[in-house]
Amino acid sequence: MLDIRKGGHAELEKYYPLMEMDFDSEELLPRLSLHRAMMKGTAELLIVYEKESGLDVAYALAIVKNLYGYVLLKYMGVLPWYRGRGMGVETMRFINRRYAHKQGLIAEITEFPDEDEDRVKKLKKFFARFGYVELDCRCRIGGVKANVMAKPLKCSGDISPIAHRILPDFYTRCLSPAAARRMLDIRPAEKD
Repeated sequence: MLDIRKGGHAELEKYYPLMEMDFDSEELLPRLSLHRAMMKGTAELLIVYEKESGLDVAYALAIVKNLYGYVLLKYMGVLPWYRGRGMGVETMRFINRRYAHKQGLIAEITEFPDEDEDRVKKLKKFFARFGYVELDCRCRIGGVKANVMAKPLKCSGDISPIAHRILPDFYTRCLSPAAARRMLDIRPAEKD
């Protein structure tokens, strides 16, 4: 049986090298910025673990404070030796329950070159399985195209028209305004 706990700074030090393997360097927030965000209560590191053995199975880093009441699921990963066993599904269930009181959840899927050509399609399908819908906006993270998906919880309707205000608010809570502008470029979709 699995459970979830909130991790601290020691766990961030343990998991940051895994994040470096799981995510491209251009989309990774600096380690010091994540520590600072955790100290301010802006970010949470969540660890999914097996109750019986106490072994960690997966991690997620969420930015939980913003002006709009949403949560940004910035990073989520299953430890390599647990992949392919449904642990990502279980992790998403825990995340959905943990933040059920929020307006909604947002996830970013970057289109960095990858050996798995279908990675973006698989990730979109994975998030759609949990009620995430793709937002109609133009987004670049670290200079690379990103797909933004949102799962409405308390809110209803499409948040695409305001996504260009919601996402920068997350980033400026972890980075300086200038660093946030360099990392994130998001705009409303162009009208035809």
